[in-house]
Amino acid sequence: MFEPYTLPSGAELNNRLLLAPMTNFLSEDDGRVSDKELNYYKRRSKGLGAVITACANVNAQGKGFDGEIGVDRDELIPGLKQLADVIHGEGTKAILQIYHGGRMCPPHLVPEETPVSASAVAAEREGAVTPREMTDDEIVQTIEDFKQATRRAIEAGFDGVEIHGANTYLLQQFFSPHSNRRTDRWGGDVFERMRFPLAIVDAVEEAVQEHASSPFITGYRLSPEEPHTPGITLDDTLKFSNELAKKELDYLHISLRTFHQPSIREEGGTSVIRQIQDEVGNHIPVIGVGALMTKEDVEQALQTVPLIALGREMLIDPDWAVKVKEGQTDQIAIEMDHESQEEVMIPEPMWTRILSVPGWIPQKNK
Repeated sequence: MFEPYTLPSGAELNNRLLLAPMTNFLSEDDGRVSDKELNYYKRRSKGLGAVITACANVNAQGKGFDGEIGVDRDELIPGLKQLADVIHGEGTKAILQIYHGGRMCPPHLVPEETPVSASAVAAEREGAVTPREMTDDEIVQTIEDFKQATRRAIEAGFDGVEIHGANTYLLQQFFSPHSNRRTDRWGGDVFERMRFPLAIVDAVEEAVQEHASSPFITGYRLSPEEPHTPGITLDDTLKFSNELAKKELDYLHISLRTFHQPSIREEGGTSVIRQIQDEVGNHIPVIGVGALMTKEDVEQALQTVPLIALGREMLIDPDWAVKVKEGQTDQIAIEMDHESQEEVMIPEPMWTRILSVPGWIPQKNK
């Protein structure tokens, strides 16, 4: 768990633990990093190999949350530099997650109050808005926007970027047969639906080659399956993972609710993370995540993949990694209540939102 790990780019992590990217709703309305956000990350950067930030939108059309970090304009670089510096101050690598929300963007946050996507197909959720299909020019511009976002991350002093291709957002929408019904070069069979996300990977790598003067981390996060039909299958993801493994990426980050979960189409089978690791793990490092609450959970997970991201664990106890390393596992907090809020540095509105999800954070006096 606490052994150093060298990524393919040559960047070295102090250990195998990363802070998982979690939306925190703490940025200013114009995308600037806030003081609350700096305090939140400072509190959670101790003892880890790297911190992956909440998602930062690469253009105005891709803003998916109120209080979201922006990386779409040069004027935001000074605030982003403050964020990278805060994380570095705790001895930890800083990775900025970059993304576009696509059809999942609330209308009030995007131009003309009209979300866009691969095709004019609404998400399968209550109240979902039908997006406008992106034009070829918009697609090409979005690829460039990811490149420029990477340049800004480099100029702000981040150690890397994570391309967010998971959790139903735009890159996943292009890969999914549910949301991508296009008949041009950006749609078609499983390999043709990869074209857009792979073009973004290429653009990000170009930015790294052009602007980074030292090893710079580039990761890709993906969700391996979708529950609806048509939807992304694990077989699709294994094909996609093989193509991603051919790129100059430092890792694949597999977004799962629980680390050991089997395929949603194969009850009781081999875990999804094991299948992906077996398929591409010899070619690209794989990061696993999902309900790994204890030292023993993480040690067992590291028998499958080389790197672990921690989310809820680091919300409940920001000193999780420090306490494990110092042999103080009996002092790790396992639940929260309002008396803990100030100590764990989770300000509003994040506090209210995370506690509104039943069972996501164990609470005292419930």
